[in-house]
Amino acid sequence: MNMDDALNTFVIEAKELLLSMEESLLDIERGSADDDTINAIFRAAHTIKGSAGLFGLDFVVSFTHVAESVLDKVRAGKLSLDGPMSSLMLDVCDHLSELISHVAKGEQPHARTASVSAELIIKLNAYLDVQKKEVAVAEPVPQDVHVERANGDAVLSDYWHISLRFGQDVLRNGMDPLSFIRYLGTLGRIASIYTITEGVPQLGTIDPETCYLGYEIAFDSDADKATIENVFEFVREDCRIRILPPHSKIAEFFKLIKELPEDEMRLGDILVKCGSLTASELELALRIQAGSGSKLNPIGEVLVEQGMVEAPVVQAALEKQKQVKENKSVEGSFIRVDSEKLDQLINLVGELIIAGAGTTLIAQRAGMPELVEATATMARMVEDVRDSALSLRMVQIGATFSRFQRVVRDVSKDLGKDIRLEISGADTELDKTVVEKIGDPLTHLVRNSIDHGIEAADVRVARGKPAHGTLKLNSYHDSGSIVIEVSDDGGGLNRDKILAKAIERGLVKSDQAMTDKEIYNLIFEAGFSTADAVSNLSGRGVGMDVVRRNIQALRGTVDIESELGKGATMRIRLPLTLAIIDGFLVGVGGSAYVVPLDMVIECIELPARSTVDGDSNYLNLRGEVLPYLRLRELFEVEDQAGRRENIVVVQYAGQKAGLVVDNLLGEFQTVIKPLGKVFSGVRGLGGFTILGSGDVALILDVPRLMQKADGHEQSTVAVVQ
Repeated sequence: MNMDDALNTFVIEAKELLLSMEESLLDIERGSADDDTINAIFRAAHTIKGSAGLFGLDFVVSFTHVAESVLDKVRAGKLSLDGPMSSLMLDVCDHLSELISHVAKGEQPHARTASVSAELIIKLNAYLDVQKKEVAVAEPVPQDVHVERANGDAVLSDYWHISLRFGQDVLRNGMDPLSFIRYLGTLGRIASIYTITEGVPQLGTIDPETCYLGYEIAFDSDADKATIENVFEFVREDCRIRILPPHSKIAEFFKLIKELPEDEMRLGDILVKCGSLTASELELALRIQAGSGSKLNPIGEVLVEQGMVEAPVVQAALEKQKQVKENKSVEGSFIRVDSEKLDQLINLVGELIIAGAGTTLIAQRAGMPELVEATATMARMVEDVRDSALSLRMVQIGATFSRFQRVVRDVSKDLGKDIRLEISGADTELDKTVVEKIGDPLTHLVRNSIDHGIEAADVRVARGKPAHGTLKLNSYHDSGSIVIEVSDDGGGLNRDKILAKAIERGLVKSDQAMTDKEIYNLIFEAGFSTADAVSNLSGRGVGMDVVRRNIQALRGTVDIESELGKGATMRIRLPLTLAIIDGFLVGVGGSAYVVPLDMVIECIELPARSTVDGDSNYLNLRGEVLPYLRLRELFEVEDQAGRRENIVVVQYAGQKAGLVVDNLLGEFQTVIKPLGKVFSGVRGLGGFTILGSGDVALILDVPRLMQKADGHEQSTVAVVQ
C-alpha cells in the first residue's frame, strides 16, 4: 500500500465515522443518551484525530482535538450533551466532513473554511472551563541519545512504558515509524526514549525499504491505555506493541523482557536507563527467572514470590484462561474492495454469459449429446458465478435511509415543525449502483413531504391529529423489483387545486376527463407547483420533474397514492440490478426481444382471428380483462406474421398486460447494455443484449409498455377459455 492508497482509505473511513457520529447525535436528540452512544461519539472523533495525525493533517487534528476535549468532559460526566451542545456537535460533524473533502482533493482549507473552524473552536472552548496548554510535538530522539530520570531509583515508575518493535514491512506499506512517535507526543510528554538497533544488519546488507527499528519509551500522560493504543492503529498488524501503565508490578516488566527477542540483560539495562525499572527491581526479576522450577507460569512465579497471591489462585486463573482461549470464536473478517473492481468483475461475467450462450448454440447445432450436456453443466456454473458476483454488489438500503434522519431534523427545525421519521425495511438489498443514484430523488420527496405534506402543529391539532407529524420510509421486494415508499400523515394532495393549476398552465383541457392518478402525476411536470409562496425549500416547480426523470433513468417508475386530509404515499419501483437479469426470449418476425423473466406470469395462445375484432386490444383472461399490445405493430415489424400468435402475460405493480409475439424462444440469461443517446427518447425499450449467435436483441421496458397498453380504449373483448 502506498501513501495515496492509505490516504484514500483514511478519507473513506473518516466519512463512515462521521456518519456514525451523526447518527449517534441524532439518537441522543431523540432521547437515547446512554453511555455507549456517548462513547461511540468520542471514539469517532478520537479515531479521526489520530488517523489525521499520522498523515500530518494538522488542520484536522487541531480542530478535532478541541471537539474531542469537550466530548471527553461529556464522557466523564462533567458536561451534559443537551440540545444546544448536540446542535453544535452536528455542526462540528458537518465541518469535519468539509475538512475531509479538502483532504480528498489534496488541498489546504480555504479562507472561508478556516474562518468556520475558528468560529466553532470559540463555541467549543466555551464548554472548557480550563484552557489547556498546547503540547509541543515531540521531536524524534537520535538513537545514540537517551534521557535518564532524575529519580531513576524510585521504587515504582510514574510513567507509562511503551515497548515498540516495528515490522519489517512497515516502510513498504507506506508508514513512517517516526510519525507515530511524533503523534504520541500530542497526548503527553515523552520522558525518555531508547532506540533498539540490535536488528540492524551490516551496512552493506541493509535493505532501504526494510524497517529494523524498535523503541522503548517512558511516557508521561493522563491518557488512558485505549487512547495510547489507538495511536498505533494503522500499524497494529505490522508491529509488536506492549503498553504497561504507571506503577506496574515487577511481574509485568518480567513478562515483557521474556517476550521480546533481544538479550534479556540488554533489555533490562535499557529499562533501567529509561527509568521504567530500578536496578534492584531488575535484579529481583532476573533472580526469580534463574530459580524458576515451578509448574506455574513466569508471571505466576513472580506473584507468588512477592506474596501477592496464593499458588492455587494462580493455577485456577491459568485454567480459566486456557478455557477461554479454547472457546473463543473466530470473528468474521471483511475486506474493502474498490467498486471499480466489482464493476469490472460484473462486466467479465457478462461477457462470459454471452460466450457461454454462443457455445450452447454451437453444441445444439452439432447435435452431439455429450457436448450439449457439457455446455448445460457449464451454463449452470456460469449462472452460479453470476449470482455470486451480483451478490457482491448488493447492499442494504438502511444506510441510505439513516441519512435522512439529519435531513428530517434540519428541515423540520427550519420550518418550525415537529416531525418524526420512522424507518422499516432497512435490511432490503439492492444493487449498489441503484443505491448511489436513488439518494437525490429520495431527498426531494422527503423534503417535499415535510414542506407541503405535513401541516403545522396548530393545524394538525385543529384537525384532531397529533401535534407531531410522522414521515415513514419503507422498502420491500415485489416481483423482482424493489419498492421504496415515502409516506406522510399530512394533508394529502388537493386534487382540485392541482387540476385547476394544470388547466391554468395549459397542461390539460378544462373538459378533459382524467383519473385521480393522472391528476396527481401532474406534479411531476417541469415547473409545476401549487405553492402559494416561494420558500427556501420549494415553490419554484423545480425538483419533482427531476425526481421522475432520474427514476426513469434507472428503469423505474413512481406512483402516488393520496387521501385528502390523511396523507400521501410516493411509491418508487426500481429493478434490483442494472447489470444482468434472467430474461424470456421472444421472436417477432426476424427480430428477437427480451422480457424480464420475473415479470412473466404465463404464456397463452392468442385466439383465432375469426373470433377477435381487428380493432380490439383487450381479451378476457379467465374472467379478467387483459389489455395487450402487438409488438409487431408497436415496432413496425414488416415481416409476415406466422399462422399462430402467442401472448406473454406480464405483471408489474399489481397490474397485468399482454404482449403479442410470434415465437416463444425460452429463458435466456441477459446482459443489459444501455442504448446510445440516439435511442434515449424511444419509449418501451430498456436496453439491448447480445445473443449467442452474435445477433442483437432489444430488452423491453415492461412498465412503459403496460402504460401504453392501459391507455387504449376498450371495445370488443375476446374470450380465452
